[in-house]
Amino acid sequence: MSDFLMEMGVLSAARAAVLDAVALDAKVHHLPSPHTVEFDGFGLIAEVKFSTPSEGVLDAPLNPVQAAVSRAEVYAEAGAAVISVLTEPTRFGGALSHLSAVANAVDVPVMRKDFLVDPIQIVEARVHGASGVLLIIRMLSDARLDQMVEVAHELGMFVLLEAFDEDDLSRAARFPKAMVGLNCRDLSTLGVDTRRFEALSDAFPSDCVRVAESGLRSAADVQDVAALGYQMALVGSALMGADDPAALVMAMRTESGVSA
Repeated sequence: MSDFLMEMGVLSAARAAVLDAVALDAKVHHLPSPHTVEFDGFGLIAEVKFSTPSEGVLDAPLNPVQAAVSRAEVYAEAGAAVISVLTEPTRFGGALSHLSAVANAVDVPVMRKDFLVDPIQIVEARVHGASGVLLIIRMLSDARLDQMVEVAHELGMFVLLEAFDEDDLSRAARFPKAMVGLNCRDLSTLGVDTRRFEALSDAFPSDCVRVAESGLRSAADVQDVAALGYQMALVGSALMGADDPAALVMAMRTESGVSA
């Protein structure tokens, strides 16, 4: 595991350690059913985040909660299949308040993106309105990954399993018909190599939903991964930096073969 993921894991575990599991469990069973992921042809996961370790500050709004909601509403109106919300506070400027506000504002599934290491964080995500979570395969042992996927499914949530290499993709094969994302970022340098989308396209489990992550800046980039057999793409920094994010969402959907 890279130093970056180890650091994120330690910080995440510290956040998980102070959670009140009894209170969260009491709340989660009184919630309505989460949204399910639906798309025709190709689905776009549009991300709300305010900073990244690789690119620095993407946006510094005076009211981050309202900014997150406004951005998510634009994505949803433009046809995004899922809204991803960063909740990691230390390196990504995220917060659970962003997740809750976005989930209350849009009618599409909202995914908590974070460095989750404990099953109680999935319950926490659901209490804050998430319909799904991202789990980074290499941060978790097989036993812990099984446990966290099981908790998510018991709550009716979807899981995006994030892989970085062939070994991660092999481990994802244990989960039939899963959403599996390939992140083309090098965790040592934080640079991206989009050639990995093609190089590892045959290493995915045969029955999974393939998701391309990182390095997708334009509609043409999304068209390229769709042509390789990817069924979804997660796009964050490009949308956060776009002058017209709605137009970019619609262009990405159009170029991937989906009518806007």
